[in-house]
Amino acid sequence: ERAFRRQAPRRRGRRVGFRRMTGESAPMRRLIATLSLAAVLLLGGCASDRQASLLESTVSAYGATLRWDDFESALAFVDPKVLAKHPMTKFDLARYAQVRVSTYDTQGVLPSPPGEYRQIVSIGLINRNTQTERTILDHQTWHYDAKAKKWWLESGLPDITQGE
Repeated sequence: ERAFRRQAPRRRGRRVGFRRMTGESAPMRRLIATLSLAAVLLLGGCASDRQASLLESTVSAYGATLRWDDFESALAFVDPKVLAKHPMTKFDLARYAQVRVSTYDTQGVLPSPPGEYRQIVSIGLINRNTQTERTILDHQTWHYDAKAKKWWLESGLPDITQGE
């Protein structure tokens, strides 16, 4: 039966484990353990990678929300502290309902301290009543809330009254 399966006969009394399979000695195992520990400790640096990934997805989702003219949903990205100080009125929401977003292009990223992200976005707006198009610049400031593990838009929704 062993010949049929082409298996080598098992040796009794010898342990088949990591050391025997790889042929490593005790110093090599210590080195591997030390390197593994160092890798685990370095994974703490991945928190900034996760934070950057979260920023990228948040900013992208916010841009997509504005591209679909969904300003009410875009309020979910605004820092609640900012909304508490400057609540959105029905008049403000009605003003946003009068425009349609035609373009949303990031113009540049500005230097900012850790935990903050600033960018300039060019937004093309079409007035639903007159069908005229104009472009505004939105200076966005985002900050990271470590407690909530979320990026918040600190600058609020774009000022669509520019250039009127």
